[in-house]
Amino acid sequence: MHPSLKRASTAGFLIALGIIYGDIGTSPLYTLQTIFNECGVIDRALVFGAISCIFWTLTLQTTFKYVLITIRADNHGEGGVFSLYALVHRYGKWLVYPAIIGAGTLLADGIITPPITVTSAIEGLNMVPKLAAHIIPGNNLVLEIVLVILLLLFIFQRFGTKVVGGSFGPIMFIWFSMLAFAGIRQVIQYPGIFAALNPIYGIRLLTEHPHGFWLLGSIFLCTTGAEALYSDLGHCGRPNIYVSWTFVKIALVLNYLGQGAWALLRNKPGLEGLNPFFAIVPDKFLLVSIIVATIASIIASQALISGSFTLISEAISLGFWPRVEVKYPTDVRGQIYIPSINWILFTGCALIVIYFRSSEAMTAAYGFSITVAMLMTTILVYYFLRYKQKWPFWIVGAIITVFAMVETSFFIANAVKLLKRLFFLVFELGLIGTMYVWFNARKITIRLLKFTSVMPLLPDLEKLSHDTSIPKYSKHLVYLTRASTHEIETRIIDSIFDNPPKRADIYWLLNYERVDDPYTLEYDVESLVPEKVIRVNIHLGFRVQPRIGIMLRKIAEGMVATGEIPFCGRTKDFKFVILERFLSYDNEFSTRDNFILNAYFSLLRLARSDSRAYGIDSDQAVIEKVPLVVTPVSKITMKRIERPRQAP
Repeated sequence: MHPSLKRASTAGFLIALGIIYGDIGTSPLYTLQTIFNECGVIDRALVFGAISCIFWTLTLQTTFKYVLITIRADNHGEGGVFSLYALVHRYGKWLVYPAIIGAGTLLADGIITPPITVTSAIEGLNMVPKLAAHIIPGNNLVLEIVLVILLLLFIFQRFGTKVVGGSFGPIMFIWFSMLAFAGIRQVIQYPGIFAALNPIYGIRLLTEHPHGFWLLGSIFLCTTGAEALYSDLGHCGRPNIYVSWTFVKIALVLNYLGQGAWALLRNKPGLEGLNPFFAIVPDKFLLVSIIVATIASIIASQALISGSFTLISEAISLGFWPRVEVKYPTDVRGQIYIPSINWILFTGCALIVIYFRSSEAMTAAYGFSITVAMLMTTILVYYFLRYKQKWPFWIVGAIITVFAMVETSFFIANAVKLLKRLFFLVFELGLIGTMYVWFNARKITIRLLKFTSVMPLLPDLEKLSHDTSIPKYSKHLVYLTRASTHEIETRIIDSIFDNPPKRADIYWLLNYERVDDPYTLEYDVESLVPEKVIRVNIHLGFRVQPRIGIMLRKIAEGMVATGEIPFCGRTKDFKFVILERFLSYDNEFSTRDNFILNAYFSLLRLARSDSRAYGIDSDQAVIEKVPLVVTPVSKITMKRIERPRQAP
């Protein structure tokens, strides 16, 4: 985190507005509209109850859970479900599953938020008299406009947001100011609407209204962007989140109050196709407000897409996701682009727009993923508060009980949407299944690694290096190892000494590990045999891209400068032997291991090669295949038969 973000500032305030609040900030576009349409008849009890529920949802979920509690769990200034998992994973092996489920459902949210926000904004053009006959929610023209905007947005990702990113904050400041202004205009005409903040109206709505408890599925729409307050902690800093959320919440509440006042002043039982959000905007500012709403929805979508890239990058670093291509389009720290994820998200967004067609239909399927993600975060937060912060059990228990009750209620209310969102369910299960398979398969392959002490082998390595009767394989021969300092994998020893022996001037045993600090870039060196066998440990933060080829060369140049090795040579003088496993037929699996390993090797064919994943140029990499045998086949019984000899 940049030092300037450790304190509240105007720049930090604007950065927070531009990055964090796009999703939750555009929720007034559709939240009350969805509630009113679901209930059918608009009356005082419904308006007051809905606003009360929205206010207390924002207070309990967003303010209390995320702003006051969860952002305490900063991992060296960074937030997000994987940062939180990195802090608490040592307290329970099973905590990997809340992390996987939370990440998978957050990624699934990335394919619904862009369509719903952009579609809601474009549908607002229906309220412009000259466009009303052409812009009809669900018609082909709306779909085409939304799809073009989304396509341009996803195409733009490859260039990064450095050029326009600086304008996001000021634009979102205008957006939230517009929310507050539009709301105040209506509240002045109906000041009694402030009474709706009393929680008793929300309780009455949930217990007495015919739709009652199930309205929580629509009410939850007001807080769907709350996870971003924690996920984007590293971009903004805790002090700036405190200040900016105060401003944002006031603007949101005023706008919801204004929409409620408008509905009561209008004194009609239904919306009649109107969107309360745009209805409270003065007519002369309507077109401007729609343009600003569209830009705000694009910024919200951009934040979701960038967050998805960051999440997948962290998943790759922590061993939860196949090694796919990660690009850095600008020199802005932490700004990344993952082509495969970009186009998966676009495909999902396009299919949602085509299938649901209108924002009203989309909201009917929205919310379930985020409730699951919030529940998973709650589980991890419990372990952080209890074991990392050492808070007393009764305090942690009380806090988590409140969170669990609220989120379980939202989960149940949103669960009825499952039949309307089977498409999302398939997407979510695919994401979660990929992480589950990759993580567990890696555990199996790591478990099967056999190690031996490297110390007794050092004289043989030195002798091989001096044996001029064997052709020199390379000046620098590098093996990637997972072993501790004085151990080595037996498969590496087999590779060096067998078929044929590989003679080199210097043997490098290189271990690279991820550490909990996001941006660590450190190494240590031990000369096992001076100038002949060298062990290097590279420590990378989970948000640092590995470029092992370049990094090792820099290390070697530093050792030449200190006199530890006699020469470095050219880049082509370094050969990296990469040992790739393949699934041998000589295996007997349990059903679970059979599924995991076959799925793993199928995914492996789609993933980046090890040389690209480690940042090793192809002309430096040598691939050797090694069979993976989990449990050798032992139950094949064959019977020998004697064939009768034929007469000559």
